[in-house]
Amino acid sequence: MKKIKKEVVDQSMNYAAYRQLIDDLFAENKTTGDNHSEAFLHYTKMNIARMNRLDKTTRLTKESIVNIMHIERPLIWLVLTEAWCGDAAQILPVMNKLANENEHIELRMILRDEHLGIMDAFLTNGGRSIPKLICLDAETLDVLGSWGPRPEEVQEKVMTLKKELATVTDDDQRKAKNEEAKKDIQLWYAKDKTKSIQKELLETIEELLAIQRIDK
Repeated sequence: MKKIKKEVVDQSMNYAAYRQLIDDLFAENKTTGDNHSEAFLHYTKMNIARMNRLDKTTRLTKESIVNIMHIERPLIWLVLTEAWCGDAAQILPVMNKLANENEHIELRMILRDEHLGIMDAFLTNGGRSIPKLICLDAETLDVLGSWGPRPEEVQEKVMTLKKELATVTDDDQRKAKNEEAKKDIQLWYAKDKTKSIQKELLETIEELLAIQRIDK
């Protein structure tokens, strides 16, 4: 996908609106998307708590602040996300902190299940994994590249889990293994303190902008 339609960007949400949407839906025992099961409501409840905590506690590294301020090209960071996604809850508050450091960067959110055509242009190993940040030129809405759905080390954990689950036939064992892996991933995020998210995201943006300069 070379460009995002203007109406998609116009209808997207800023971070505050996204957070408010999640809170409003949860107050009605709902979440984003069509699945309002107890499991998805439980995930959403945990994610609200995670985002509330990260909004207060996330600290950008000195390197991240320096690197984000080097960006002078107006950009839109358009993120595919959903309220029930654990990785999104860990990553979006960090993206918001980074974007707030630079007036040239605007962070916007769209819901994955409402934009599957866009999602399918940015698959990860064939899957609709989120969050997925699509970096756009703010003036032309040309797609410069993407990042996500998660830091490399976490992605490796997820891929390992998928391979292991492929050999498990018992549903209870699959569920238990999946829940254990989710706890392990959330523990990794807590120990990492958002440093890998900051570093890998900004490295990707820097590489994308460098490629654009060379192409010109």
